[in-house]
Amino acid sequence: MPVDPNAGVEITAFKWVPPFAHGYVKDMRIRWALEEIATPYRERLIGGIFEDKASDYLVDQPFGQVPVYKAEGISLFETGSILIHLGEKDERILPRDALGRGRAISWMIAALNSVEPALSALMLVGHAGAEKNWADDAKNAVRPFAENRLEMLSNALGTKDWLEDRFTIGDLVMVDVLRTAPEDKLVAAHDNLVAYVERGTSRPAFKAAMTAQLDAFARNNPDIM
Repeated sequence: MPVDPNAGVEITAFKWVPPFAHGYVKDMRIRWALEEIATPYRERLIGGIFEDKASDYLVDQPFGQVPVYKAEGISLFETGSILIHLGEKDERILPRDALGRGRAISWMIAALNSVEPALSALMLVGHAGAEKNWADDAKNAVRPFAENRLEMLSNALGTKDWLEDRFTIGDLVMVDVLRTAPEDKLVAAHDNLVAYVERGTSRPAFKAAMTAQLDAFARNNPDIM
């Protein structure tokens, strides 16, 4: 579903981020979900990732991040909140039965609270200590925690295609978290996680979302693409 400037749904995204972040900004998760449920949306591009945000934007998103979702008089921030809202509109990404719905939301929260922080900590200490003599020690201290979380996730996934019996918002977020792992070897240590990420990122909706995000950066920063 292409981006439509006349669509009733609006999401925010950055005009600019460093090239290494192209394809990884978190509006990807909402673009992907909207593609999965064939819902057109329009973009509201705000300043670069490091720029101060306008006061009216901070009313919508207190931390100045993206995305903000607006539709039908509703304004939401934080990807988890937005994904639950979208899932309640369309069972293609959130089952209607109580157990299926609860399990999908549980996995989404696990991706955000149990897996992503472990990977993000490793990335943050790497960046913060890149030119300091404590970087390697910090990463070595944090890495076992990330490895343990991925081993537990691998065990839970087992031989299944998805975390439950079908693709849901839980898989959408978990796949997006895993593909951003700061060290390739973390995910590569588990064949089933490698295959899981490949299944997720091979979905047409993911590919369409990626194209849309990269196109937005290209339109606004043609000199660095």
